[in-house]
Amino acid sequence: MAAPTQKNNKPGKSGGKESQPLVIAKTPAEEQRLKLERLMRNPDKLAPIPDRPKEWNPRAPPEFVRDVMGSSAGAGSGEFHVYRHLRRREYQRQDFLDKMAEHTNKDEEYLEKVEQNRQEAEERTAKRRRKRDKLKQKKLKAKKAKEETKTEDSKEKSESSEEEEEEEGGAEDDAETPSFIMGRK
Repeated sequence: MAAPTQKNNKPGKSGGKESQPLVIAKTPAEEQRLKLERLMRNPDKLAPIPDRPKEWNPRAPPEFVRDVMGSSAGAGSGEFHVYRHLRRREYQRQDFLDKMAEHTNKDEEYLEKVEQNRQEAEERTAKRRRKRDKLKQKKLKAKKAKEETKTEDSKEKSESSEEEEEEEGGAEDDAETPSFIMGRK
């Protein structure tokens, strides 16, 4: 049997990948460029997107403290450091709770403000809509009134023009001749 052929024809090397020269980035910009080049070598491969870091939470306070201690007289010198550490941890937990409460208050205020802005915008648009509708109704009424007067005038004109035609008879020739021929300006 014949030995399998490899891409680079070197014994002992796997034929799957080509060897890449080792490049050490000297600046952050160069490091970023190298990362982008590596990603763009195979555009079909999905880029790794890291998960969001989890938010830090303090350790929950104990439900029952068996060895209650304080910084009072009679405590040993080694106990004070334990007390100090517990006190620091409790202050840290309280600060975290205060920050979370402030954060939720800010979120609620923001949502209230967004809702208030939305309501104000709706009120403005409703007011403008009413104004536009009012103007449309006014224009529509004016148009109807104009059409009514126009139809009344046309009826009157048609009646009066019929009467005039009967009276004049030959006035059609004067109306058809241009004014410059007749000497009018």
